[in-house]
Amino acid sequence: MAVILWMMGLSLLMHGCLCSIGQADRGCMKWRQNGENVCCVTCHPGHHMFNQCGANPKDLCTPCEPGTFTVDPKSFRCTRCTQCVGAHVLEKECTATSDTKCGCKEGLTCGNSRCSFCVKTCGKGQEPTENRSCRPCPEGTFNDQIQQKCKPWSTKCPNPDQKIVAKGDTFTDIKCATTTTTITTSSTTVSLPTLGKSKKPDPTKEAQPLIYVITSIVLIAFSLTIIIISIIAAMKIIQRRRKETRKEKAKTENTKIQIIRTPTDDPRTLIAVECSFHEAQQEQGSSTESLDSKDSSDQLIA
Repeated sequence: MAVILWMMGLSLLMHGCLCSIGQADRGCMKWRQNGENVCCVTCHPGHHMFNQCGANPKDLCTPCEPGTFTVDPKSFRCTRCTQCVGAHVLEKECTATSDTKCGCKEGLTCGNSRCSFCVKTCGKGQEPTENRSCRPCPEGTFNDQIQQKCKPWSTKCPNPDQKIVAKGDTFTDIKCATTTTTITTSSTTVSLPTLGKSKKPDPTKEAQPLIYVITSIVLIAFSLTIIIISIIAAMKIIQRRRKETRKEKAKTENTKIQIIRTPTDDPRTLIAVECSFHEAQQEQGSSTESLDSKDSSDQLIA
């Protein structure tokens, strides 16, 4: 009889082990033997405990009702899912093993890890207050992140070869720069870096001045080329216009014709010329005869 009871106990133990490694997806997931019954230790995810002990492990746990969930495998009841209302917005639906995930509307931020309430989003240079509003960072503090507390400015630079060159503001911490030691002699001044961790030169920064110089030379050469081409073109246009003006002037002088009257065989013209000539001779003759008559008269009187 003892052997039979021992075999039955071993069988139940093996069955419990098989269930405990996930062979069943409903009811009790892990249990222990308690006389002729079994007592549930852990329910499957999404199930709550209905009876702690009983003959059948599957009857000890039951699934969560719709709209409820549980994350405690030993709980005797499921929790109602959260509703996203007011300033909240739904990001993920509720399941039997997880609650609803809510977020906040634009311009607002979750006030805690569970996002049970929303607060105004504080930007850089600000910090949240106890009354769920925002205020600028006080003097001597800064904030370079969203919805975070302001932090005090640093009091010293991170490297020993640096010094503070500018104080911080509400958005940034102090600014540091590498210091140099100046050695002055009678003729020259030499600047040596302070002892400390040396930094490798940045080839990009070293190449930038050379790039600027080359770019400037190219631009100047291009501008001079354009100016020279423009001057040559203007000179050619002026020369062409001068040639055209000279040609037009020469053409105008060649077209001028000197008007000369040529003799003609027209009888009327000859007669007019002859008559004019005789009249002039007669007038001359009359004058001569008058003079002769006057002399004769003078002689007679004498």
